[in-house]
Amino acid sequence: MRRGEVWWVNPDFQFSQASLQDYVDCPRRFQLRHLLQLAWPAVEAEPAGEFEAHIAQGQAFHRLIHQHLLGLPAERLSRMVTASAADAEGSGEAGRLSAWWADYLRAGPVDLPPARHPEITLSAAVSGHRLLAKYDLIAVEPGGRAAVVDWKTSRNRPKRAWLSARLQTRVYRYLLVRAGAHLNGGGPIDPEAVTMIYWFANHPDDPETFPYDATQYRADGEYLAALIAEIASLADDFPLTGDARRCRFCPYRSLCDRGIEAGALAPEEGADDAVGWAEPEAEAALDTTFDFEQIAEIAF
Repeated sequence: MRRGEVWWVNPDFQFSQASLQDYVDCPRRFQLRHLLQLAWPAVEAEPAGEFEAHIAQGQAFHRLIHQHLLGLPAERLSRMVTASAADAEGSGEAGRLSAWWADYLRAGPVDLPPARHPEITLSAAVSGHRLLAKYDLIAVEPGGRAAVVDWKTSRNRPKRAWLSARLQTRVYRYLLVRAGAHLNGGGPIDPEAVTMIYWFANHPDDPETFPYDATQYRADGEYLAALIAEIASLADDFPLTGDARRCRFCPYRSLCDRGIEAGALAPEEGADDAVGWAEPEAEAALDTTFDFEQIAEIAF
């Protein structure tokens, strides 16, 4: 919202892990993307065509898993994947989706709680604002275990420390405990019963699992409340990040005089930011109006 020449957070503004991550990474990017909603014609990664194709493949993979979790037979979906690969032959992308799908059927998460809730959204009031998260999958055993599963199609396998520090890991587990009672027969979800699983399509045999507990739940609640309150208290003071590496994959880099060329889609092996970029996720693109746009989430 704008008051004269000052932009501030509307009382109706809805936060997500993506908008909070933008603020933590670069307050200026948060302002440009979520308050000004400024579209800026810049490529986020090079080569651009390969970047766009990878995004499309990631979205198709998420749709396949969603359909499978809704009950469509794996055999029928496999035929669709085979037909899609035939159509894409010669594009450089043929076979990638087929390999992901085969690995999902072979090595996808097992021993999940029986009640499956794909593509579900949870929300709660935090510091006077609504905090939302759209999950790839929540699996619950009423009165027992609860698992959050997130599918990743990024090329590189993120390090555990990087994932642990991401707002996604904190927000997803916190909101499941805070707002997921209706998935648990109306009873509260014990933080100790929660795990979060990242499953990597390009590293199917190496998922990352994060447990939870009451201490972390309280810490996350305090942190998120303070972070949202801090953002809501700001007017026009949204400074640029001090870490210029974050600008390489940001579409606003030229606007902020932080360079013109986009970062490489496949960083050199051993580089400090070898994690590269992560795929755009449905929840990662959750904005204040519940529109889902394509964005790239960059790992360092």
